[in-house]
Amino acid sequence: MAAQLKSHWLSVTDYLAFEESSEVKHEYINGEIYAMAGASVRHNRITLNLAERLIGHLRGTPCEVFVVDVKLHLQQLRQDIFYYPDVMVCCDPKDREPYYRTRPCLIVEVLSGGTARVDQREKLFAYTRLDSLQGYLLLDQDRMIAMLHRREGNEWRLTEFRDPAAELTLPCANLTVRLAELYEGTE
Repeated sequence: MAAQLKSHWLSVTDYLAFEESSEVKHEYINGEIYAMAGASVRHNRITLNLAERLIGHLRGTPCEVFVVDVKLHLQQLRQDIFYYPDVMVCCDPKDREPYYRTRPCLIVEVLSGGTARVDQREKLFAYTRLDSLQGYLLLDQDRMIAMLHRREGNEWRLTEFRDPAAELTLPCANLTVRLAELYEGTE
């Protein structure tokens, strides 16, 4: 997330209309909008490596894979929030709004210097409050490190992966992938 764009309050309806015609994407937090910074080539490659594997693995299932451009709408603590996760898997057939989803089962964020703090704190808190979410995967853009937050009953467990040969099994998608595969082409 980048700097706040405007200091005046926007309704959800106004935000969605504004975002539809905007050349720059904005996240929305309780009436305030924040311009999104562009991603690096490395960030993009990591995102696409995972998305490609998810799309192939989930083909023919009711699950959808979204990359970067589809918003996640959260309604928490009497606030409306819209984020743009790097990758999102949604399998609920009733969750079919045209510009956003509300019930993902897997969310992935690729950490960069400008987003790491928000992804590891603010978004972790918000995402893990979703009853539909089974996993939240954080991939470090600069080092081959993955942090998988997995729901186990009512608790969340964190597992960190640093070995390129380590295998991650992603909740919801039931996809097993080696860590090195996610970083292919990023040397």
